[in-house]
Amino acid sequence: MKDFLIETARLSIRNMRQSDFNELMKIFCDPKVMASFDSPPFSKEQMQSWLTRNLEHQEKYGYGLFSIILKSSETLIGDCGLEHMELRGEEAIELGYDFRSDYWNQGFATEAALAVRNYAFKVLNLPSLISLIRVGNEASKRVAEKIDMQLIEELSISGILYWKYGIHAKTDPHSQNSIKTR
Repeated sequence: MKDFLIETARLSIRNMRQSDFNELMKIFCDPKVMASFDSPPFSKEQMQSWLTRNLEHQEKYGYGLFSIILKSSETLIGDCGLEHMELRGEEAIELGYDFRSDYWNQGFATEAALAVRNYAFKVLNLPSLISLIRVGNEASKRVAEKIDMQLIEELSISGILYWKYGIHAKTDPHSQNSIKTR
């Protein structure tokens, strides 16, 4: 079943599934990836909890973190998507992304984040997006900036410092660009 929501030049983007578990483990068991979270690699139980939480979010809101599939090999290389959250008593939608380290520095995170951002504004009609990036995660910061998000503030959540980036649908310079959805 090829239930892709979004396609880019190199990527197919679809809803996450329980059957993605083993491929997602390749992301969240990678010490290089988990260094961004200042966390050890996930156990199978932690991975299952993370996946279950995302699938429940997807069911409740109609979107979540999407599975990112590299078209040339049909390999799941990451996740990128939207998470409804409460931040300082206000509702927000966070655009987040995680990729296997063997696919870093090839523009995949930016390509996926741009496509998901456009999908959020043009298909889901969301008014704005934020990204919370741990202070010091320069690669994620660059992705946010490349998709025209602006640094709003630095904040502390549970004692961890984050850069809060944001963009509004009205101010999105690419809002007239079309995206290919199915």
